[in-house]
Amino acid sequence: MLVSLFKWLESVLGDFPGNNLFDFLSVRAGVAIILSLVISMLFGNRIIKMLQRHQMGESVRDLGLDGQAQKAGTPTMGGVIILLAILVPCLLMGKLNNVYLLTMLVATVWMGAIGFVDDYLKIKRKNKDGLAGKFKIAGQIGLGILIALVMLFSEQVTVRMTVEEAEALELTAEDRVGEATSTVLANGKTMERANYRTTLTNVPFIKNSHIAYDNIFNIGASLVWIIFVPFIVFIVTAVSNAANLTDGLDGLATGVSAIIAAVLGVFAYVSSNAIAANYLGVLHLPGTQELVIFSACLFGACLGFLWYNGFPATVFMGDTGSLALGGMIAALAILLRKELLLPLLCGIFVIENLSVVMQVSYFKYTKKKYGEGRRIFLMSPLHHHYQKKGMPETKIVIRFWIVGLLLAVATILTLKLR
Repeated sequence: MLVSLFKWLESVLGDFPGNNLFDFLSVRAGVAIILSLVISMLFGNRIIKMLQRHQMGESVRDLGLDGQAQKAGTPTMGGVIILLAILVPCLLMGKLNNVYLLTMLVATVWMGAIGFVDDYLKIKRKNKDGLAGKFKIAGQIGLGILIALVMLFSEQVTVRMTVEEAEALELTAEDRVGEATSTVLANGKTMERANYRTTLTNVPFIKNSHIAYDNIFNIGASLVWIIFVPFIVFIVTAVSNAANLTDGLDGLATGVSAIIAAVLGVFAYVSSNAIAANYLGVLHLPGTQELVIFSACLFGACLGFLWYNGFPATVFMGDTGSLALGGMIAALAILLRKELLLPLLCGIFVIENLSVVMQVSYFKYTKKKYGEGRRIFLMSPLHHHYQKKGMPETKIVIRFWIVGLLLAVATILTLKLR
């Protein structure tokens, strides 16, 4: 919005000091982080007081955990703070004609709305189960389908490559968007590049290796949606639910999400820059520079929310925040064609999710076999296991953050470890 405003002022007033300031991606991203932080910190306290006035307090089940009783009554639905701190800076700093940014804004509102309804039913309507699971899943499936359709059919969602590379991948003129451009190389040869619609995605650990979903299963390009759409739906559903499970300790999901957002911001910059993408052997995705802005907003919003959500938390994000964070992270990775890196980058989410699956599966198996259910962990998700062992909450959170940072560094290293 501000980019358009400055362009309009330039057309009316001509050159003036700072008229091209927002032409620089680094400036827009930096301002986006600052705005997100300021909005979180400035309006966060007001939103918390409003939640307290409306008695939006957390109902805590007695699980026998240390410090659990003190959390009862703490305002929840604080995810509204995160959503506000993302949407406002995005609208101000982003280019709203960019399909990548628009898709992320829709994903944010979509998943935030599902979480908000779930929290509202739990707290105000005293429905302990909240929104029925089938409706949550339906919402996640709907978002997954939307993202998949954007990836398959939007003319702005393309991969830029040489005509020779496109021919090797059996892409045709129908897959091309716009005209090819020619570049004269230093050796005098001419190289033609063009934008192509394709399901190509980056394969980690293998240099210059990309694979299309229709090639994986050896199906025609016209039938690729049969595989692609369910896979995207699975990613969105899995990551959003995993983020929801991780949100069990003060600052845990928020801090981990901030780390993930920073890494995805790096990938967005690399993918949008022709020189960086070519040097690192990743797909060049024109237009994804606006995802740098979104990642910056997400990073700033998470850090700002930690101001109130750090131990001892004065507000919880609730499903309003956790489902939205998971959905945003999944959507970002998919649009950047880095979804195959999610198990590594979101390792904390994966481990938390797996601990629940393992616990439930083993309990059912042993109950059927021995007549008595047995457990692998003292309690799941995994962070509660360490609580049961007597580890302080702050130590658990910081150690999970450290592991998250290690996973983030390992994910960035995949750009070179090929």
